[in-house]
Amino acid sequence: MDIIKALAKELNLKEEQVTATVALLDEGNTVPFIARYRKEVTGSLDDVALRALEDRLNYLRKLDERRAEISALIEAQGKLTPEITAALDRAVTLVELEDIYRPYRPKRKTRASVAREKGLEPLAELIMSQADKFEPSIPEAAAAYVNEEKGVKNADEALAGASDIIAEDISNSADYRKMLRAFTVQNGSLVTVAAKEEDSVYKDYYEFSEPIKKLRGHRVLAINRGEKEEFLKVSIEVSEDEAIAKLAAHIVKNKQSDAIPYLMATIKDSYNRLIFPAIEREIRSDLFDEASEGALKVFAENLRNLLMISPIKGKTVLGYDPGYRTGCKLAVVDSTGKVLDTAVIYPTKPREDIPRSRDTVIRLIRRYGVDVVAIGNGTASRESEQFIAETLKGLDRDVKYTIVSEAGASVYSASKLGAEEFPDFDVTERSAVSIARRLQDPLAELVKIEPQAIGVGQYQHDMKPARMSETLGGVVEDCVNAVGVDVNTASYSLLSYIAGISTAAAKNIVAYREANGEFENRAEILKVPKIGAKAYEQCAGFLRVPDSAEVFDNTGVHPESYELANRLLALFDYTEQSVKNGEIGMLRSKVMLRGVDKVCAQLGCGEPTLLDIIGELEKPGRDIRDAAPAPILRSDVLEMKDLTEGMLLKGTVRNVVDFGAFIDIGVHEDGLLHISEMSDRFISHPRELYAVGDVVEVRIKGVDLARKRISLSRKNLGNGQN
Repeated sequence: MDIIKALAKELNLKEEQVTATVALLDEGNTVPFIARYRKEVTGSLDDVALRALEDRLNYLRKLDERRAEISALIEAQGKLTPEITAALDRAVTLVELEDIYRPYRPKRKTRASVAREKGLEPLAELIMSQADKFEPSIPEAAAAYVNEEKGVKNADEALAGASDIIAEDISNSADYRKMLRAFTVQNGSLVTVAAKEEDSVYKDYYEFSEPIKKLRGHRVLAINRGEKEEFLKVSIEVSEDEAIAKLAAHIVKNKQSDAIPYLMATIKDSYNRLIFPAIEREIRSDLFDEASEGALKVFAENLRNLLMISPIKGKTVLGYDPGYRTGCKLAVVDSTGKVLDTAVIYPTKPREDIPRSRDTVIRLIRRYGVDVVAIGNGTASRESEQFIAETLKGLDRDVKYTIVSEAGASVYSASKLGAEEFPDFDVTERSAVSIARRLQDPLAELVKIEPQAIGVGQYQHDMKPARMSETLGGVVEDCVNAVGVDVNTASYSLLSYIAGISTAAAKNIVAYREANGEFENRAEILKVPKIGAKAYEQCAGFLRVPDSAEVFDNTGVHPESYELANRLLALFDYTEQSVKNGEIGMLRSKVMLRGVDKVCAQLGCGEPTLLDIIGELEKPGRDIRDAAPAPILRSDVLEMKDLTEGMLLKGTVRNVVDFGAFIDIGVHEDGLLHISEMSDRFISHPRELYAVGDVVEVRIKGVDLARKRISLSRKNLGNGQN
């Protein structure tokens, strides 16, 4: 297979783009580095496109490796023919390759292998010859194979053994399997019934059928989980008669032959016993893989948007981890993330010591100048929100609160990293700190948690762990590098996601910093063990040193382009001091006026690099997340009973799934904005319009107090998204 051509066609790219990108990857360059600093080479492919290319490149290379293995295995048997080689070359999936290899694979004992040992293969060949008239008749011919010593007691047993051989040969045909697999996908349905008479979340699937070609991914994942939990029985149904007729049309060559009754019975047996069960397993596996990939795509996008939520900078935050019996844990964190104080209060059941709890909260707010209270959304969140809202009303200063997702906070709190960071805190105190820091800098805090524990996906516990870890890890890496990190304040967990920096190297950076003081410039990173020239090339542009004497060290300009950046400044009579003083506001206009092409020619660089450098020089030390919507800060609380149909509210998108989006509108339960209520126009997936972290206006469509469900709508709101 020509992998370059295949990738170009599949991903709709130019072959030269693919060739250049593959070469960069093979040289050991990371995706973030290629996406940011090799745009001229790749044609400005972004990190998402690069990861898709890398993923498919790895798959196709594994496909070619398996193709070569199978060819060698068949050749070792002396059975490799030009036809088999051609079929292997045409195969575009691992399933197709394995279908071709099936007849040559070392077999366990089967009914057909037993029949061959009994010497019945010539009888099978006789039936498959499909002669017009058999002399003697087929039963008489079968009688000649009766052999007590070999275990063939009569003619019927001989015919049964011959049929087993034919059935297996039919089943082993790659062409037949491919044809029937396509037929089943096109015409079959996935059918589910209740496995037990018991109410459950799967009751919508207790009597369900949908064509395979129309199945949505979230349904497949829900059905699989229902089957795994033994609430559902699942099968694929397709017309047996039509399938057998299609198979017979390829096998039966002479409809007048005496062999046809035997042959048709064998075709039916082969289909029902060997082919269909295997195809059913393969199709269900394919459905799961496809659904998982779709869910992973949604999960990855949700995670990306969550990590890129705008941080709340310069604020002192009171982290509030709600609870009942063990109390609510508090942690005051200053604007740099430093923990100033901790406490435990008991405003909820069973103690409900509200006066003393209120005094503690007010004392902490006044003593440390708290600006925002961040309340975790877990157990006792509703009562805690009510308590905080009432407490804030009595203050003489403006303090707001917000609800923060605490998904994964307990994972961090009990982790080795949590223990290393706060060895003197118990797990609940660490959780309160994590909640506060999530509000201050979601990216820096959430990288400490396994991505799958963050809770912005659907059915993530049903997916293949390795695949999920690989995909989501790539998202975290892309986000961290897109933002950049301060090398003098970043934790080793954050640094480990920087391109080219391993976990060991990240720990060495922190150790070097603690032993030698803050890094004075980027180049000093080269003194850290395990940071060689290649690692430095990959990571340098993503590390920031705000107080460096070199102004470019606090930008995304790569050290390899410092000389280019200085020549650009000099070309328009600016200096590095001009950048420090924020005096180059006209640089972009001057470049445009002279002509980008002309400036690129003068400097000997490409347009993407030039424009990126200008963008970095305009705002040294900028945080690209500042452009994202800020979290909604509240001063009062709503309850479900306060909601009425038609009420308009602002909310924050907490999760996007295949069938809709969950919106935090300031009550304990998130509302569901179903895909059918998102817009006045058709959309194929919610992520076309919404992303985690978006602040949107919604209308209350319905409230079900008994089931604690809120349905929302954005239809007829007269906004651009409709």
